[in-house]
Amino acid sequence: MNEEKICGISLETFPTKDIGDDHINGKLTVIWRDWDKILQNEPKMVYISSVNANERKGPHLHTKRTSYFICIHGKVVFIAKDSNGHYHEIESNSENPTLVQIPKNVPSAHINLSDGVSTILTLADTAWRPNDNEMKNTTFDNYDWEKWNQTIT
Repeated sequence: MNEEKICGISLETFPTKDIGDDHINGKLTVIWRDWDKILQNEPKMVYISSVNANERKGPHLHTKRTSYFICIHGKVVFIAKDSNGHYHEIESNSENPTLVQIPKNVPSAHINLSDGVSTILTLADTAWRPNDNEMKNTTFDNYDWEKWNQTIT
């Protein structure tokens, strides 16, 4: 099996109902259950990060951990560069919940495509420690960042 699996995983979403009259009052999205086996490695850390409007984080890579990202508020595109130099672009937003898998040693970045702060929930298979120094900054010299300026709303 290819260890470098960059992918978007569609998530199950269920309507929730009011206990009084049974009308739909929201939804529930399943991100991870220990029995699903949709993640290559079980999470050891869960955290939330934010990206300000029209901002980019990265590109960088993690040498020790595979990360699984889902945008829970706003709209974000994740860009990852595989070992063949190809870019993968996967969008995640609160309306279309997609879990984005970025393996360790794969450089990635994400861009907030909305005009407000976007919030990202992350599951990682290795817990971060302040002295790890396992994150490495990198560049995507031949990537067309400008194309996202037209879609930022």
